[in-house]
Amino acid sequence: MSSIGQIKKVAGPLVIATGMGDANMSDVVRVSDERLIGEIIEMHGDEASVQVYEETSGLKPGQPVESIGSPMSVELGPGLIKSIYDGIQRPLAKILEATGTNLLPRGVEVDSLDRDAVWTFEPTVEAGTKVVEGDIIGTVQETEVVVQKIMVPVGINGELTSIKGGDYTVTDVIAQVTDDNGTVHDLTLMQKWPVRRGRPYKEKLNPDVPLKSGQRVIDALFPIAKGGVAAIPGPFGSGKTVVQHQLAKWADADIVVYIGCGERGNEMTDVLNEFPELLDPKSGKSLMERTILIANTSDMPVAAREASIYTGITIAEYFRDMGYSVALMADSTSRWAEALREMSGRLEEMPGEEGYPAYLGSRLASFYERAGRVISLGSEGREGALSVIGAVSPAGGDISEPVTQATLRIVKVFWSLDSSLAYARHFPAINWLTSYSLYQDDIVKWFNQNVDEDWGMLRGRMMSLLQDEAELDEIVKLVGMDALSAGDRLKLEAARSIREDYLHQDAFHEIDTYSSSEKEVLLMRLILSFYDKALDTLNEGVSIEKIVNMPVREEIGRFKYIHENDIEAEAKRIDDELKSELSKLIEEKEEF
Repeated sequence: MSSIGQIKKVAGPLVIATGMGDANMSDVVRVSDERLIGEIIEMHGDEASVQVYEETSGLKPGQPVESIGSPMSVELGPGLIKSIYDGIQRPLAKILEATGTNLLPRGVEVDSLDRDAVWTFEPTVEAGTKVVEGDIIGTVQETEVVVQKIMVPVGINGELTSIKGGDYTVTDVIAQVTDDNGTVHDLTLMQKWPVRRGRPYKEKLNPDVPLKSGQRVIDALFPIAKGGVAAIPGPFGSGKTVVQHQLAKWADADIVVYIGCGERGNEMTDVLNEFPELLDPKSGKSLMERTILIANTSDMPVAAREASIYTGITIAEYFRDMGYSVALMADSTSRWAEALREMSGRLEEMPGEEGYPAYLGSRLASFYERAGRVISLGSEGREGALSVIGAVSPAGGDISEPVTQATLRIVKVFWSLDSSLAYARHFPAINWLTSYSLYQDDIVKWFNQNVDEDWGMLRGRMMSLLQDEAELDEIVKLVGMDALSAGDRLKLEAARSIREDYLHQDAFHEIDTYSSSEKEVLLMRLILSFYDKALDTLNEGVSIEKIVNMPVREEIGRFKYIHENDIEAEAKRIDDELKSELSKLIEEKEEF
């Protein structure tokens, strides 16, 4: 039921309206004769505080405010994939087409899903079937690589009394369900869902299957699970966006939802230009064939920025419910928190640390908690996963600030980007001494069972060498390299090989941009094989200088550029060469 009041006060994106006694919290409203879109975020008697998602300049007291009687919702159905939306699911391409300007005009009303597009619906069940909420009743081939599964909306159970395949728009009736009370429900290709409420599921599963990314430092040292949550905090220029691009391109996910939340316009332009040109390694088609972009740049109204992450995660949950593995990238949640702080200030709420609202932590938690690996609603029990990776942009790279700290209390993976590594041109600039993954134990078991039984042992030895290197570096800084024993110098060389040959990965190299799990294991074995065999050779009395300068070390370093088809033969050849060169050094030493 709609309710019409009038503007009492305007404070930036916050509008106070009176005469709204019949409206409800979270209702969508249209403000003034320009019909600016907003949402009720606070009620006092018949006064409503409205968060307006568009520029409010020119508004004045007395202008009308109309509630449409329903909460902020997104339209879910065919046409989502390949779309580029703003923070409240308005399609930017359609707005450009309707208005002829690339500046976002105020009050524009465009349907989120194209009402004229025709989709071919193929039923998978017959009339007379008993259906429950979440059951799949048919499919639509949305893009060349994504089949959208049409589901019975939440809350509808009964007998499917009619269903017919054919070509339909998203608003045409494709089927009817009669519930136990005799009420007939018309089903269309489209359904709506309020963005601030998580979509329901049957059961949440333990996140013990890795979301393989092809990025060695992530997969081997700090893995994320399917349905897991991760944060990438880092200062400006440390490579947050490139890491997210790599995950979007290579992660073992069927659908990618990328939210540019308050990022600079030129950075979002790069995403919009690059994603259509990136080839999806799975299908050979454009990455956009399985991607949805939500662009809410820093010059767009601040209130829409706050809504953008909810819009994105609701769309992601919809595809999760179909049984897909979905990866959601939010770049960056710091800008979202800044929008929250601004709105909180205008509501005159009691500020918390650094001016952020006291409920910052709970809002962040409610967002990240919507991730998970689940059994979806429906009689067949589909398994879907929604993994959330949020970039955090702490001012000055200070991770002790409230947004980063609140995020770290929630997420289970922390990829700590380090500006010193970035300045040294070591990418991904993930610091191996300060990062962590709480999924590690479960995921190591998976790798041990499905990839290589020694995975956990190899990973543990590499981490141990990297930690030993950090301790030895302190000694070197104090007393110099000459004070170290030959064994410790060899340990430093092995750790350098781990850093430069394993952890360093070129995102723009045709082959090195992605490493399979098999290739990761072989490279771990080669580096540790060098260390073990070289240590035995050192004990035979061979000098450390000769071991360090062996030509085979260059071969180990270049292994990451070997094509996936040749890795096993090449790994064996390098290992044989390593044995041969070390044997020669022992023979030369014995001759003397």
